[in-house]
Amino acid sequence: MADVYDALAAPARRAILDVLTVRDDQSLFEITTRLLGDHGISLTRQAVSQHLAVLEEAGLVSSRRQGRTRLHTLDTRPLRAIARRWPDKESS
Repeated sequence: MADVYDALAAPARRAILDVLTVRDDQSLFEITTRLLGDHGISLTRQAVSQHLAVLEEAGLVSSRRQGRTRLHTLDTRPLRAIARRWPDKESS
């Protein structure tokens, strides 16, 4: 779970997760373009790729190959595990 917190610590990685909530199966080019257009964050493709690797290692992003393109998808299971760890006292 520590990896999840480390992955969420960087504002750029949180913005990438925001981009991936819009649509699954986005390429590196699409993510980089949306970061600039939607969030005003200008990162190189290499920087975005490194951030995606951290997110994937934490289990927050999964990727798959389609031809020459790698498509990235948000995986919210680690976030749900955090929410289950500290349940809302008001809803109990």
